[in-house]
Amino acid sequence: MDLLILAIAFVVILIGAELFTNGIEWFGRKLELAEGAVGSVLAAVGTALPETMIPIIAILSGGGSAASHGVGVGAILGAPFMLSTLAMFVTGVAVLAVARNRPGRTGMPVDTQVLAHDMRYFAIAYALAIGAAFLPLEPAWLKWIVAAVLIGIYAWYVKGHFEADPDVDAEDLAPLRFRKLDDRAALPDPAVPRLRTVNIQVLAALGLIVAGAYFFVGSVEHLATSFGLDEALLALVIAPIATELPEKFNSVIWVRQGKDTLAMGNITGAMVFQSTIPTVVALLFAADAWHFTDGSRIAFASAGIAFASSALIFIPMARAGRLTGRRLLVGGAFYVVYLAVVVAALAGIV
Repeated sequence: MDLLILAIAFVVILIGAELFTNGIEWFGRKLELAEGAVGSVLAAVGTALPETMIPIIAILSGGGSAASHGVGVGAILGAPFMLSTLAMFVTGVAVLAVARNRPGRTGMPVDTQVLAHDMRYFAIAYALAIGAAFLPLEPAWLKWIVAAVLIGIYAWYVKGHFEADPDVDAEDLAPLRFRKLDDRAALPDPAVPRLRTVNIQVLAALGLIVAGAYFFVGSVEHLATSFGLDEALLALVIAPIATELPEKFNSVIWVRQGKDTLAMGNITGAMVFQSTIPTVVALLFAADAWHFTDGSRIAFASAGIAFASSALIFIPMARAGRLTGRRLLVGGAFYVVYLAVVVAALAGIV
């Protein structure tokens, strides 16, 4: 039964991701937003909802138990880790898979300034967030200060993207999937749907993504817990594979359409979001769990992997002014390395 639910949830997430990528592009077009704002903010936040809800629900509704806080912290650490490793790898594979049909083959026509902008904010915010884990448990207000700074960083990041010049034209977009809802409306340009119709499609897509991810995670956790996995490591390694599916699928869809800035911005923007907002929840409501100890060192080691993978992908990009699909495959190697560390920890080797 779990495998059947897993398969159905997988299909639901796929359908939701396709509707979302189409709808969010039109939403950006209607609001005259830049491509960076659409990919790095709107798409990133929208598809980050499933994995964001896991730590929030675990921390706020867990009654303050150590197990619930462990699940929350593991999920928060797992999101940037998965995005900087597995999501990059999957996107790189997608680029190589469609290379024959692309003008630049494995080269990605991305706006390197947008991606570099995202990664600078991620590096600063996540370094502050991880640094807070080394603060003493008392006084608690030290972590509250870090939480306030992280909120300010994300607000400034969003402001920068929304102030950029718009560059999404209707001619570049596929027809809105829900456009038939406008059939009876007298539109100046039938090719451009009403904002109301766009909103309906985006909300419907988000509903499918969240519902699909919820059931997917439930099935994965049920299967994984039957093998007796630790709560924090389960949340860190298993759950994010499911909840990061929207970012991966959206990016693959945009790569196939040749919209690589949207594809990569969807991932890098989610990394900025995940390094700030969910971390704030942990710093405010689970400060005792957001603390580096011998028991949490394997979980917090994922942050080091995230930094290393991001550095090897984006520092060369910033220097050369270009990004290739092959470069993204580095993320897969780091994912395998950390997975080996987790397996060794579960086996009692480390």
